[in-house]
Amino acid sequence: MINNYNFGFLDEGSKREIRRSTLKAVAIPGYQVPFASREMPIARGWGTGGLQLTLSLINKNDVFKAIDQGTDESVNAVNIKNLVNTTTGVANTTDTNAATIIQSRHRIPEEPMEKGQVLVLQVPMPEPLRFVEPKEEKTKKLHANKDYSGAWLVLFEKIIKFGRMTGGAAHPVMVNDRYIMSPSPIPKYDNAKLNNSQALILLGAGREKKIYALPPYTKVESLAFEDYPFEVEDTSKKKCRLCGVKGVFFDEIENEKTGEICYQCNDTSSCLKRLNKKESA
Repeated sequence: MINNYNFGFLDEGSKREIRRSTLKAVAIPGYQVPFASREMPIARGWGTGGLQLTLSLINKNDVFKAIDQGTDESVNAVNIKNLVNTTTGVANTTDTNAATIIQSRHRIPEEPMEKGQVLVLQVPMPEPLRFVEPKEEKTKKLHANKDYSGAWLVLFEKIIKFGRMTGGAAHPVMVNDRYIMSPSPIPKYDNAKLNNSQALILLGAGREKKIYALPPYTKVESLAFEDYPFEVEDTSKKKCRLCGVKGVFFDEIENEKTGEICYQCNDTSSCLKRLNKKESA
C-alpha cells in the first residue's frame, strides 16, 4: 500500500481487465478495443483513458514522465505526475530518454523514443468516422468492411472548400493497410513519428471507453491523395528564441511590450537539454 492506496490506485481486478484489453489492442494494431473504463480522481476528458493505461502497466522499476502539449509543467501534466507518484512511489523525470513510460496529451516527444519505452497518448475522440457516422454500431460495421469512403470524403471536402487538407491536429492515419485510426489530437508534424516507432504506443479514451495501440515497427501512413500529398506545418523559417534550434514544432509567443512574434520549442525537455549543452560548451 502506498499512502493507503492500492499500488497504481486501481484494484488488481481492474488492472487485469485493462491489461487484457491492451493485449488485444497490441495484437490488432489500430483496432479500437472496448474496455470497462473506471471512475478516476480526475474529470473525464482530462486523460482518464491514458491514466488507466499507465496505472495498469506501471511497476516499481519504472520511471515516469507526463507532458501536456509539449510541456512538463502544465497543470494537467503536474497533477497526473503527482497522482502516479502518490499511488506508486515510482520516480518522475522530465528527460524523455530516461523515462520508461511517458504519458502525453497532444504531443509526441521531439527526441526519438527507443525500444522498451511505452508512450501513452490521451485521446478525447478515438473514432475517426464519428464526423460522418454518429452511431457506434454502424462505425463498427464500416471498420469491419474496411469501408472508409466517409473519411476520404471529409478530406475531399476540405480540399474543395479550402484548396488543401486543412486541420492542424488529429489527421487520420492508415495502420498496416487495414484500419483507419485517429492518432489523438497530435499536430500533423508528429504523425511521421508513429510510423515504425521503436516504442510501444498505446492510446486510451476513458470517456469513450476505448483502447487501441501501435506495436513497435508498425506501418502507419497519413491519409492523403496522390495529387494532394500530406503536408506538415512549415517550420523551416522559424527558430527557438531560447536554444536557437530550427525544424522542430514551435509555440508562437507575442512580446507584450513590442507586439513582436517569436517562437519557442514546444517540447520543453529537448529545449532545456540544448540550452544546458550550450552553457557547458
